[in-house]
Amino acid sequence: MRTADDDSARNSARDFARDVERVRDRLARDGADPGPGAVAAAARAEGVVLGAADLLRLLDAVGAAVAGAGRLQPLLRAPGTTDVLVNGGGEVWVDDGRGLRRADLALAGEEEVRALAVRLAATAGRRLDEASPFVDARLGDGTRLHAVLPPLAPDGTHLSLRVPAVRRFGLEELERSGAVPAAVGAVLRAVVARRLSFLVSGGTGSGKTTLLQAMLGLVPGTERVVVVEDSGELRPDHPHVVRLEARHGNVEGRGAVGLDDLVRQALRMRPDRLVVGECRGAEVRDLLAALNTGHAGGAGTVHANAAADVPVRLHALAATAGVEAAVVDAQLLAGVDVVVHVRRRGRGREVAEVGVVAGERGRAVVLPALLVDPDGRLRAGPGRDRLQVRLGVPVDAPDAP
Repeated sequence: MRTADDDSARNSARDFARDVERVRDRLARDGADPGPGAVAAAARAEGVVLGAADLLRLLDAVGAAVAGAGRLQPLLRAPGTTDVLVNGGGEVWVDDGRGLRRADLALAGEEEVRALAVRLAATAGRRLDEASPFVDARLGDGTRLHAVLPPLAPDGTHLSLRVPAVRRFGLEELERSGAVPAAVGAVLRAVVARRLSFLVSGGTGSGKTTLLQAMLGLVPGTERVVVVEDSGELRPDHPHVVRLEARHGNVEGRGAVGLDDLVRQALRMRPDRLVVGECRGAEVRDLLAALNTGHAGGAGTVHANAAADVPVRLHALAATAGVEAAVVDAQLLAGVDVVVHVRRRGRGREVAEVGVVAGERGRAVVLPALLVDPDGRLRAGPGRDRLQVRLGVPVDAPDAP
């Protein structure tokens, strides 16, 4: 139940947001940078009367409104923040590694949320309006932006911001944290050392990119790693990484450069290992093509519920590009050796299983080889013997009961 204090706080936030907009617009008209003197002068010119503390708050807010994410900027800058989500109407949620929680901050209704979403999209060179009511883009600092406008979102504009990881975790750190059991870590090291091609699967926010980065950090420093992504997220701790990022079209839809173009360019850049980032649509065709170019040890990520579901998931995605299931199976069998599946558990993320790609009656399947129960216990699956043959080392886990 909303109280009078809640209404007062919301009205105060709305008034402050309007003051910020007025000062920001004054600075834009005057062509002034948002420095302390210019902000104070613009506030006086707009009739905004503030005390010293509120003036400092206004200075921060105007700076964020001009070059950042407005009043969300402090949340994005806070240590540990991974996601900031704004629901229709201005309700703000934040995930700082301890699960989603309601933030103390609330935006001042649909007007402020929509204005912020449109401005952020524009800074990324993308269009967000009635003709193009959703956007998925990356901001200049690497933050991932997603926004949806009404009527697709009937409750109001929804805004999702994912903060790029500042810290890159190595496999040893993931083992110490419990995200990767020691026996699984030994398998992952062998996968990289034997130059097996692999996919990391899992749900949104399950740690696919974190694990892939950690595994790429194991690649010998004498090898050249070329990374191709739709939206740049992978930054492995490796001395010789070349990153290529797709370019979306401008507001007129011109100038787009897709993953297929980048994969062709990457092949001319003398890669030792070719990596294609997250696939969520027809670009799976490019991922499979990249893993079948004769470059052993390639990798990529894909959304899936379990390792065994990866072939079906790839079939569905490839169908959007007009690629038949039989072709996907042939490419999967020829180009991918291992699937590592990760999952969320409580507030953490962990490896759930390691599977091996095999053929059954002409179809590609993923056989579980090493499974991690929710209580952390390991057990071997039906694909363990196949995995051991490919790795050339034993897979240490008891047989399933």
